[in-house]
Amino acid sequence: MQLIRDIASLREALFTLRTGGGGRIALVPTMGALHQGHMSLVRAAKERADHVVVSIFVNPTQFGPNEDLDAYPRQEAQDAALLEAEGAAILWAPSVAEMYPAGFATSIGVGGVTAPLEGAHRPGHFDGVATIVCKLFNQVGPDVALFGEKDYQQLAVIRRMARDLDLPVDIVGVPTARAEDGLALSSRNAYLSVDERRRAVELPAAMREAVARLEAGEEANGVLAEARARIEKAGFGPVDYVELADAISLEPVRTLAHPARLLVAARLGKTRLIDNFHVKSTK
Repeated sequence: MQLIRDIASLREALFTLRTGGGGRIALVPTMGALHQGHMSLVRAAKERADHVVVSIFVNPTQFGPNEDLDAYPRQEAQDAALLEAEGAAILWAPSVAEMYPAGFATSIGVGGVTAPLEGAHRPGHFDGVATIVCKLFNQVGPDVALFGEKDYQQLAVIRRMARDLDLPVDIVGVPTARAEDGLALSSRNAYLSVDERRRAVELPAAMREAVARLEAGEEANGVLAEARARIEKAGFGPVDYVELADAISLEPVRTLAHPARLLVAARLGKTRLIDNFHVKSTK
C-alpha cells in the first residue's frame, strides 16, 4: 500500500494503477480513527473495483466553532496498518495546506436535503462535507465511492451533489456496522466512559422498538415522543432530534406511504451520537 500526501504523487500513482492490471478505482473517504465499520466499507469497495483508495483527512471546514476538531482521534500509523492488511492500494493522507492552499475561496452548498436534522443543528457542516467530498472525487477520479449509512443525511447530501453536478461516480451506501449490543460503530465512541458506553445501548434499543411500533401502524407522534423519553431516561441530553423522515428527501413524515428513516441525534456526557434505522412503507 502506498501512503501519499501530495496531489502530484497521487495522480502519478493512480495513472499507474489504471494502466496496470485493471483500472476500476473505488474511493472510501474517512477522517481516520478507523474501526470495523470503515473496514466493512473497504471490503465492499474491493468487491466493486480493482483498486481501493482510502482517504484520511480530518476536514476542518465541517466542524463548527465549538465542536471537537482538535480532540478528534488521530491514529494514522494504526489506521495504515489496518488498511494494508485489508488490501487497500493507496492511503491518501494530505495535510490541511495541501487540501486548502493559501487563498482557497470555494465552497459547495447543497440545498433542500441539508436543511433539517444535522443541518439545523450544525450550520455550515454540510457545506464543508460537500466541498471536501467533491475535491476528493476530483483528486481520485473514482468509478465508485462508498459511504456508511450511519451518516445517512451525509449520504443523501453526497448523492444529491453527485446527481446535480453530473459527477461520474457511483455512490454506494453500506449498512451501518454495529457492536454486538447494537450500538453503531463510530470513531467518537472512544470518548465514552465505561458507564456511558453501557448506557449508550439504549439509543439503538429505543430506536428498534420505535421502528417496530411504527411498522405495526401506531401513530407516529406518540411513538417518537416515547422514544425520546426512553433515550432521555437513559441519561442522554440534550436530545437534538428524534425524527421520522422520508428516506430520499429527509422531509419529516408522519405516515408510511413511502420508505422512511428514523433518525436520532443525542448527547451522552460529552459525546454526541447519531444513528438511524430504515422504516418500511406500510402501503
